[in-house]
Amino acid sequence: MQQAIDSKPAGLLRPALALFITLSVITGLAYPLVTTGVAKLAFAHQASGSLIERNGQVIGSSLIGQAFSSPGYFWGRPSATAPMPYNAASSGGSNLGPTNPDLTQAVKDRIAALKAGDPANTAPVPVDLVTASASGLDPQISPAAADYQIARVARARGLPVDAVRNLVRQYTRAGAWAGILGDATVNVLALNLALDKLAAAGH
Repeated sequence: MQQAIDSKPAGLLRPALALFITLSVITGLAYPLVTTGVAKLAFAHQASGSLIERNGQVIGSSLIGQAFSSPGYFWGRPSATAPMPYNAASSGGSNLGPTNPDLTQAVKDRIAALKAGDPANTAPVPVDLVTASASGLDPQISPAAADYQIARVARARGLPVDAVRNLVRQYTRAGAWAGILGDATVNVLALNLALDKLAAAGH
């Protein structure tokens, strides 16, 4: 009787181990491979990170913003990620509340930078140009934020204002679900790349 009792744990170990290995293969290997394969076939661009290339080199993603500071480029939303803006490994907002004096000062500094880049611009500053998003990675700005910068970019590039405005309209995307839900947006990186092409073509 003692020998039969002692043999039970050994008898249970084999099916438990077999079940563990089977589930590991299914959930840890087969399932990820199948879902990744389907994604690459059905949504190849998105599954690869929505990467943007120029001259055969990856220069960014349409899903992650980049920091532009030259007056000849459109600027995106401020980013509060550390140790650098738009750090995808450290996504997050500033967590500063609306009554926090640090937020008030940060907004004032951003407004001052926009005014310094285009002193003649007396239009109201769009809020998304002076406030960071919750993720700190937003690749888009509102059409109003793009319009606010048209004159500065055109002047810095030596381009006609109408040519730059038409480019902004071309890269303005309606909200999700045919514009019914969500706001229209402009992808800053895509717009700036198109701006480079326009300038190179002699507009």
